[in-house]
Amino acid sequence: MSTHHHFSYIELPSLDNAAMKTFYGQVFGWSFEDWGDSYVAIHGAGVDGGFDRDSLRKPSRNGALVILYSDDLEASEAAVKKSGGEISVPIFGFPGGRRFHFIDPSGNELAVWTAA
Repeated sequence: MSTHHHFSYIELPSLDNAAMKTFYGQVFGWSFEDWGDSYVAIHGAGVDGGFDRDSLRKPSRNGALVILYSDDLEASEAAVKKSGGEISVPIFGFPGGRRFHFIDPSGNELAVWTAA
């Protein structure tokens, strides 16, 4: 199967890579690999990605919205709160599922959804 035009990598600007690793590791169970002083690769998230402390881009709530899937939306929301994340949009329903949005330690907004 060709990977032409498939999502390949998701990169989040970071203000503090240690805080990002702690938050995402606690909430979603991801693992990480440091590449120098300013870059961290993400493993176990379904799509390869990284945190870039020296990115020309700044953390934002207005860029592309990264949406993660959860088998237990309430447990994921509780983990975000417990790990210091901010819920920016509480759980809401939409045709086919439910989701919430959160702000990570660097100020990026992401969402988590589950099927109906």
